[in-house]
Amino acid sequence: MTSDGVVADEAIRAAWASYRVLDERTSAGDRQEAQQQVEAAVEAYGREEVSRGTVFLVGVLTGYLIAEQSGSENRLDPLSDLIPAVIRRLPTFEKADPTQVPMATGVLMAAAMGMDTVAWRDRFGQIPPAEALVHGFVLWLLADLFDTMAGRPGVIDQLMRETFDSMAAEQS
Repeated sequence: MTSDGVVADEAIRAAWASYRVLDERTSAGDRQEAQQQVEAAVEAYGREEVSRGTVFLVGVLTGYLIAEQSGSENRLDPLSDLIPAVIRRLPTFEKADPTQVPMATGVLMAAAMGMDTVAWRDRFGQIPPAEALVHGFVLWLLADLFDTMAGRPGVIDQLMRETFDSMAAEQS
């Protein structure tokens, strides 16, 4: 684990790959490739770092959703609309442990307040597997909300993959 909210790039990419595993629009071949990417990152960096990557992406998408809506008449208020909408949908995931929802809500609140979600979450110690799973579901819900608001299914996946490709090209 790194400090000060810094997360390994590959762990962030793997966190997004875990979203792609959950997304039903992902083809079987792409899903298998995403699963392999997650497994490789877990082996190289550890489950904890990939979980922190998911927390990072929850912060990114929450911030982006808030920023995208800032000038809109029908904008989502983070505290009365965005966070409750996401939290209310968590029970639709059969494997979402309700005892993990307070921490997921805290991460969303930290993001809505413009805080570094990873640094905020790191103050509470390691992320247990049940909590990591809930953060993964939150990420999926935020991505789904983004796509719904954009009116284009898969737009956030395309945007994230282009961002990762651009980052990889810059590092080469």
